[in-house]
Amino acid sequence: MAHPVTIVLVDSRTAATLAQVLPLLLLTLAVELRRTQRHRGLSRWRIGLFLAVFGLAETILVLSIDGAFFPFQWFDIVSAVMILWLMSLIFRLSLADPSKDDGDEDTL
Repeated sequence: MAHPVTIVLVDSRTAATLAQVLPLLLLTLAVELRRTQRHRGLSRWRIGLFLAVFGLAETILVLSIDGAFFPFQWFDIVSAVMILWLMSLIFRLSLADPSKDDGDEDTL
């Protein structure tokens, strides 16, 4: 009888911690890029590439939370995709220019 193959990339405690900390760091980076106006000098391609690499790392961490990267449970993949999608949405929104609605202006 063959033993199932288990692939462990990081231990479950480290994976859980990093899976929680890295999205906060991404959000902090996005806020700081916006605050310093440095996001204007970055191309969409570079931002997309960074987000893809970051999302891949976050997905690996989420899949590793239960102690093994492989075999995985299907809900682990669904959770990883949802987290990646939400992170990319937050990142894109934080770099977008604010809309110029007439109702948003303060009248003094």
